[in-house]
Amino acid sequence: MRAEQEPVATVDEDLAILDAAPVSFSIFSLARSHRMVAAGFLAPLGLHPSQEILLMRLWEHDCRSQKELARCLGVDQSTVARTVQRMEVGGFVRRLASVEDGRVTLVCLTDSGRALREQVMDAWRALEQRSISGLSSEEQDQFVALAQKIASTLDAGTETERG
Repeated sequence: MRAEQEPVATVDEDLAILDAAPVSFSIFSLARSHRMVAAGFLAPLGLHPSQEILLMRLWEHDCRSQKELARCLGVDQSTVARTVQRMEVGGFVRRLASVEDGRVTLVCLTDSGRALREQVMDAWRALEQRSISGLSSEEQDQFVALAQKIASTLDAGTETERG
């Protein structure tokens, strides 16, 4: 007999969170929805959300160290290591030891990773169109400005906390 699963959150629970922290909950909800739609666009390419960002960074400059990728992606090195491992299994990247410093692991594109460039960019264009379809040009500009302002505030707080 299968156990009944409770819903992730009830409407009342969501409303309580929304009342307590409306901006944070809205950011969370938007990020969750955006990630789910992105997943749908990326799945046919064999990618999961955020893997395409790593590819984009490698398309800008191939064979980067995992440390450099972590820095430019704004994540910790263990996250990059797990992502790279999955992408290596998928055949999109390969890891190599640096010739200058054998302790450094470089992440390099494979031919399959290079070949995904236009398809990934098409997926991002489709995601962008879906994301902005209900917004005027002015609302798009306002959203970008507010999102950048919030991100800067959050990033500054993180830097202060690190000391």
